[in-house]
Amino acid sequence: MTNSISEITRRNVFDALRLAKVRWAGRLAETAFLSRVFDLEGLPSTDYRRSNMLGDISQHRENFLDWDDDWVYDDQRLNLLRGPDDKLLNFLAEMIHPIVRDDEDEVNRLLELFNRHLGTDGFQLVVVNVVSGRRIFAASRTLGLHGQNEARKLADSLASDHIAAQITRMQTSIVSDPALAIGSAKEFIESICKGILADRRQVLTGKEDLPRLVHLVRETLGINVGKRTDDTLKSTLRALATIIQGVAELRGQLGTGHGDSPDAPRPPVEIARLAVGIATTAGVFLWDMHQKSRTAGAGPGRVTSP
Repeated sequence: MTNSISEITRRNVFDALRLAKVRWAGRLAETAFLSRVFDLEGLPSTDYRRSNMLGDISQHRENFLDWDDDWVYDDQRLNLLRGPDDKLLNFLAEMIHPIVRDDEDEVNRLLELFNRHLGTDGFQLVVVNVVSGRRIFAASRTLGLHGQNEARKLADSLASDHIAAQITRMQTSIVSDPALAIGSAKEFIESICKGILADRRQVLTGKEDLPRLVHLVRETLGINVGKRTDDTLKSTLRALATIIQGVAELRGQLGTGHGDSPDAPRPPVEIARLAVGIATTAGVFLWDMHQKSRTAGAGPGRVTSP
Protein backbone atom coordinates (compact mmCIF):
# COMPACT_ATOMS: atom_id res chain seq x y z
CA MET A 1 0.00 0.00 0.00
CA THR A 2 1.38 3.39 -1.00
CA ASN A 3 1.77 5.93 1.80
CA SER A 4 0.43 9.46 1.44
CA ILE A 5 3.11 10.92 3.72
CA SER A 6 6.38 10.96 1.81
CA GLU A 7 9.78 9.98 3.17
CA ILE A 8 10.87 13.56 2.51
CA THR A 9 8.21 14.89 4.87
CA ARG A 10 9.06 12.28 7.50
CA ARG A 11 12.77 13.12 7.35
CA ASN A 12 11.96 16.83 7.63
CA VAL A 13 9.95 16.19 10.79
CA PHE A 14 12.62 14.00 12.36
CA ASP A 15 15.46 16.37 11.42
CA ALA A 16 13.57 19.25 13.03
CA LEU A 17 13.06 17.19 16.19
CA ARG A 18 16.75 16.28 16.27
CA LEU A 19 17.86 19.89 15.82
CA ALA A 20 15.53 21.04 18.60
CA LYS A 21 16.79 18.17 20.82
CA VAL A 22 13.21 17.15 21.59
CA ARG A 23 12.87 14.22 23.97
CA TRP A 24 10.37 12.21 21.94
CA ALA A 25 9.19 10.06 24.86
CA GLY A 26 8.50 13.13 26.98
CA ARG A 27 8.23 12.25 30.65
CA LEU A 28 7.65 8.53 30.00
CA ALA A 29 10.19 5.75 29.78
CA GLU A 30 10.85 4.90 26.16
CA THR A 31 9.36 1.41 26.50
CA ALA A 32 6.21 2.89 28.06
CA PHE A 33 5.89 5.48 25.31
CA LEU A 34 6.44 3.10 22.38
CA SER A 35 4.05 0.53 23.87
CA ARG A 36 1.29 3.10 23.34
CA VAL A 37 1.85 2.82 19.56
CA PHE A 38 3.58 -0.53 18.85
CA ASP A 39 3.37 -4.14 20.03
CA LEU A 40 6.95 -4.27 21.28
CA GLU A 41 6.62 -7.84 22.52
CA GLY A 42 5.72 -8.93 19.00
CA LEU A 43 8.75 -7.30 17.40
CA PRO A 44 12.18 -9.02 17.30
CA SER A 45 15.24 -8.17 19.34
CA THR A 46 18.62 -7.36 17.82
CA ASP A 47 20.30 -8.52 21.03
CA TYR A 48 20.56 -12.31 21.50
CA ARG A 49 20.14 -11.83 25.25
CA ARG A 50 16.62 -10.49 24.80
CA SER A 51 13.60 -12.24 23.31
CA ASN A 52 11.80 -9.24 21.85
CA MET A 53 12.05 -5.51 21.17
CA LEU A 54 10.63 -4.60 24.56
CA GLY A 55 13.59 -6.26 26.29
CA ASP A 56 15.95 -4.85 23.67
CA ILE A 57 14.96 -1.25 24.40
CA SER A 58 15.01 -1.86 28.14
CA GLN A 59 18.54 -3.25 27.89
CA HIS A 60 20.03 -0.55 25.67
CA ARG A 61 18.10 2.56 26.65
CA GLU A 62 17.08 2.05 30.26
CA ASN A 63 19.92 -0.07 31.62
CA PHE A 64 23.05 0.93 29.70
CA LEU A 65 22.08 3.92 27.50
CA ASP A 66 24.36 2.74 24.68
CA TRP A 67 21.93 3.67 21.87
CA ASP A 68 21.71 7.19 20.45
CA ASP A 69 18.90 9.35 21.91
CA ASP A 70 17.19 9.58 18.51
CA TRP A 71 17.54 5.90 17.57
CA VAL A 72 13.77 5.55 17.20
CA TYR A 73 13.55 7.51 13.95
CA ASP A 74 15.82 5.10 12.06
CA ASP A 75 14.93 1.75 13.63
CA GLN A 76 13.81 -0.56 10.82
CA ARG A 77 11.52 -2.57 13.08
CA LEU A 78 9.38 0.48 13.83
CA ASN A 79 9.89 1.75 10.27
CA LEU A 80 8.70 5.29 10.95
CA LEU A 81 10.47 6.50 7.80
CA ARG A 82 8.67 4.21 5.37
CA GLY A 83 5.97 2.39 7.31
CA PRO A 84 2.20 2.94 7.34
CA ASP A 85 0.95 6.51 7.67
CA ASP A 86 -1.21 5.64 10.67
CA LYS A 87 1.77 4.45 12.73
CA LEU A 88 3.70 7.65 12.06
CA LEU A 89 0.66 9.83 12.82
CA ASN A 90 -0.10 7.92 16.03
CA PHE A 91 3.54 8.28 17.07
CA LEU A 92 3.43 12.06 16.57
CA ALA A 93 0.02 12.41 18.25
CA GLU A 94 1.31 10.49 21.29
CA MET A 95 4.30 12.85 21.51
CA ILE A 96 1.90 15.68 22.42
CA HIS A 97 -0.49 13.62 24.56
CA PRO A 98 -0.91 15.14 28.06
CA ILE A 99 0.30 11.92 29.69
CA VAL A 100 3.53 12.25 27.70
CA ARG A 101 4.05 16.03 27.73
CA ASP A 102 2.69 18.47 30.31
CA ASP A 103 4.15 21.74 29.01
CA GLU A 104 1.44 23.39 26.90
CA ASP A 105 3.89 25.78 25.26
CA GLU A 106 5.99 22.85 24.11
CA VAL A 107 2.86 21.05 22.89
CA ASN A 108 1.94 24.10 20.81
CA ARG A 109 5.43 24.34 19.33
CA LEU A 110 5.45 20.66 18.38
CA LEU A 111 1.91 20.86 17.00
CA GLU A 112 2.92 23.75 14.76
CA LEU A 113 6.03 21.86 13.61
CA PHE A 114 4.11 18.66 12.86
CA ASN A 115 1.26 20.37 11.00
CA ARG A 116 3.58 22.59 8.98
CA HIS A 117 5.28 19.51 7.53
CA LEU A 118 2.32 17.12 7.44
CA GLY A 119 0.19 19.72 5.69
CA THR A 120 2.25 19.38 2.53
CA ASP A 121 0.97 15.80 2.23
CA GLY A 122 -2.61 16.53 3.22
CA PHE A 123 -2.67 15.72 6.95
CA GLN A 124 -2.85 17.56 10.24
CA LEU A 125 -3.16 16.75 13.93
CA VAL A 126 -6.39 18.08 15.41
CA VAL A 127 -8.02 18.11 18.84
CA VAL A 128 -10.45 15.20 19.19
CA ASN A 129 -11.10 15.38 22.92
CA VAL A 130 -10.35 17.38 26.03
CA VAL A 131 -9.64 15.56 29.31
CA SER A 132 -9.08 17.47 32.55
CA GLY A 133 -8.61 20.61 30.49
CA ARG A 134 -5.89 19.04 28.33
CA ARG A 135 -6.16 18.42 24.60
CA ILE A 136 -6.04 14.98 22.99
CA PHE A 137 -4.89 14.90 19.35
CA ALA A 138 -5.43 12.59 16.39
CA ALA A 139 -4.73 12.78 12.67
CA SER A 140 -7.14 14.26 10.13
CA ARG A 141 -7.07 15.02 6.44
CA THR A 142 -6.53 18.73 5.85
CA LEU A 143 -9.21 20.99 4.43
CA GLY A 144 -8.38 23.14 1.44
CA LEU A 145 -4.75 22.01 1.18
CA HIS A 146 -3.74 24.45 -1.57
CA GLY A 147 -4.99 27.47 0.34
CA GLN A 148 -3.29 26.29 3.50
CA ASN A 149 0.03 25.85 1.72
CA GLU A 150 -0.24 29.33 0.28
CA ALA A 151 -1.01 30.70 3.73
CA ARG A 152 2.07 28.92 5.11
CA LYS A 153 4.22 30.48 2.41
CA LEU A 154 2.77 33.85 3.38
CA ALA A 155 3.76 33.32 7.02
CA ASP A 156 7.25 32.28 5.92
CA SER A 157 7.66 35.38 3.74
CA LEU A 158 6.69 37.55 6.70
CA ALA A 159 9.01 35.50 8.93
CA SER A 160 6.12 35.55 11.39
CA ASP A 161 5.78 32.82 14.01
CA HIS A 162 2.67 34.67 15.20
CA ILE A 163 0.89 34.28 11.86
CA ALA A 164 2.09 30.68 11.53
CA ALA A 165 0.54 29.96 14.94
CA GLN A 166 -2.71 31.64 13.86
CA ILE A 167 -2.86 29.43 10.77
CA THR A 168 -2.30 26.31 12.84
CA ARG A 169 -4.86 27.40 15.42
CA MET A 170 -7.64 28.17 12.95
CA GLN A 171 -7.00 25.03 10.88
CA THR A 172 -6.79 22.60 13.79
CA SER A 173 -9.77 23.95 15.74
CA ILE A 174 -12.43 23.83 12.99
CA VAL A 175 -13.91 20.60 14.32
CA SER A 176 -12.80 20.66 17.95
CA ASP A 177 -13.49 24.33 18.74
CA PRO A 178 -15.40 26.14 15.95
CA ALA A 179 -15.63 29.37 17.98
CA LEU A 180 -11.83 29.49 18.27
CA ALA A 181 -11.49 28.83 14.53
CA ILE A 182 -13.81 31.74 13.72
CA GLY A 183 -12.01 34.09 16.09
CA SER A 184 -8.63 33.03 14.73
CA ALA A 185 -9.82 33.56 11.14
CA LYS A 186 -10.63 37.19 11.88
CA GLU A 187 -7.30 37.67 13.67
CA PHE A 188 -5.47 36.14 10.69
CA ILE A 189 -6.89 38.72 8.25
CA GLU A 190 -6.17 41.52 10.72
CA SER A 191 -2.54 40.40 11.04
CA ILE A 192 -2.09 40.21 7.27
CA CYS A 193 -3.54 43.69 6.81
CA LYS A 194 -1.34 45.14 9.55
CA GLY A 195 1.70 43.41 8.04
CA ILE A 196 0.99 44.90 4.62
CA LEU A 197 0.37 48.38 6.01
CA ALA A 198 3.52 48.23 8.15
CA ASP A 199 5.52 47.16 5.10
CA ARG A 200 4.05 50.17 3.25
CA ARG A 201 4.96 52.43 6.19
CA GLN A 202 1.35 53.30 6.90
CA VAL A 203 0.76 54.60 10.43
CA LEU A 204 -2.15 53.12 12.37
CA THR A 205 -3.89 54.46 15.46
CA GLY A 206 -4.54 51.01 16.89
CA LYS A 207 -8.30 51.62 16.86
CA GLU A 208 -8.97 50.36 13.33
CA ASP A 209 -11.49 47.51 13.10
CA LEU A 210 -11.23 44.80 10.47
CA PRO A 211 -13.32 46.50 7.75
CA ARG A 212 -11.28 49.68 8.20
CA LEU A 213 -8.00 47.75 7.94
CA VAL A 214 -9.13 46.08 4.73
CA HIS A 215 -10.23 49.44 3.32
CA LEU A 216 -6.81 50.93 4.10
CA VAL A 217 -5.06 47.99 2.45
CA ARG A 218 -7.21 48.29 -0.67
CA GLU A 219 -6.48 52.01 -0.85
CA THR A 220 -2.76 51.46 -0.31
CA LEU A 221 -2.58 48.74 -2.96
CA GLY A 222 -4.80 50.61 -5.37
CA ILE A 223 -7.40 47.87 -5.70
CA ASN A 224 -10.39 50.06 -5.07
CA VAL A 225 -13.23 50.10 -7.53
CA GLY A 226 -12.72 52.90 -10.04
CA LYS A 227 -14.91 54.45 -12.77
CA ARG A 228 -13.27 52.32 -15.45
CA THR A 229 -13.53 49.05 -13.54
CA ASP A 230 -15.75 46.59 -15.38
CA ASP A 231 -18.95 45.34 -13.74
CA THR A 232 -17.66 41.84 -13.01
CA LEU A 233 -14.56 43.11 -11.26
CA LYS A 234 -16.60 45.67 -9.36
CA SER A 235 -18.79 42.89 -8.04
CA THR A 236 -15.77 40.79 -7.09
CA LEU A 237 -14.00 43.57 -5.20
CA ARG A 238 -17.18 44.61 -3.42
CA ALA A 239 -17.77 40.98 -2.50
CA LEU A 240 -14.29 40.85 -0.98
CA ALA A 241 -15.19 43.66 1.40
CA THR A 242 -18.57 42.07 2.15
CA ILE A 243 -17.26 38.61 3.00
CA ILE A 244 -14.50 40.00 5.20
CA GLN A 245 -17.13 42.09 6.98
CA GLY A 246 -19.00 38.82 7.39
CA VAL A 247 -16.04 37.17 9.10
CA ALA A 248 -15.82 40.12 11.49
CA GLU A 249 -19.51 39.80 12.33
CA LEU A 250 -19.26 36.03 12.72
CA ARG A 251 -16.49 36.53 15.23
CA GLY A 252 -18.70 38.91 17.17
CA GLN A 253 -21.65 36.54 17.15
CA LEU A 254 -20.06 33.08 17.26
CA GLY A 255 -16.32 33.43 17.81
CA THR A 256 -14.12 33.58 20.88
CA GLY A 257 -13.24 36.70 22.81
CA HIS A 258 -16.51 37.94 24.29
CA GLY A 259 -16.96 35.87 27.43
CA ASP A 260 -20.09 34.07 26.29
CA SER A 261 -22.30 32.41 28.87
CA PRO A 262 -21.61 28.72 29.61
CA ASP A 263 -24.78 27.64 27.78
CA ALA A 264 -23.99 29.61 24.60
CA PRO A 265 -24.63 27.44 21.50
CA ARG A 266 -21.62 25.85 19.81
CA PRO A 267 -21.05 27.33 16.33
CA PRO A 268 -21.61 24.85 13.50
CA VAL A 269 -18.45 23.24 12.13
CA GLU A 270 -19.58 24.20 8.61
CA ILE A 271 -19.61 27.91 9.55
CA ALA A 272 -16.16 27.63 11.11
CA ARG A 273 -14.87 25.93 7.95
CA LEU A 274 -16.38 28.71 5.83
CA ALA A 275 -14.82 31.44 7.98
CA VAL A 276 -11.38 29.80 7.83
CA GLY A 277 -11.66 29.33 4.05
CA ILE A 278 -12.68 32.95 3.54
CA ALA A 279 -9.91 34.24 5.79
CA THR A 280 -7.26 32.11 4.09
CA THR A 281 -8.35 33.08 0.57
CA ALA A 282 -8.73 36.77 1.37
CA GLY A 283 -5.45 37.00 3.27
CA VAL A 284 -3.48 35.28 0.50
CA PHE A 285 -5.15 37.48 -2.15
CA LEU A 286 -4.26 40.72 -0.36
CA TRP A 287 -0.69 39.57 0.25
CA ASP A 288 -0.30 38.48 -3.38
CA MET A 289 -1.47 41.90 -4.56
CA HIS A 290 0.95 43.55 -2.15
CA GLN A 291 3.84 41.44 -3.43
CA LYS A 292 2.89 41.95 -7.08
CA SER A 293 2.71 45.72 -6.66
CA ARG A 294 6.04 45.86 -4.83
CA THR A 295 7.79 43.61 -7.37
CA ALA A 296 6.54 45.74 -10.24
CA GLY A 297 8.38 48.67 -8.66
CA ALA A 298 5.80 51.15 -9.81
CA GLY A 299 3.88 51.47 -6.57
CA PRO A 300 0.20 50.61 -6.24
CA GLY A 301 -1.80 50.39 -9.40
CA ARG A 302 -5.56 50.48 -9.73
CA VAL A 303 -7.39 47.40 -10.87
CA THR A 304 -9.21 48.84 -13.84
CA SER A 305 -10.21 47.94 -17.35
CA PRO A 306 -8.41 49.52 -20.30
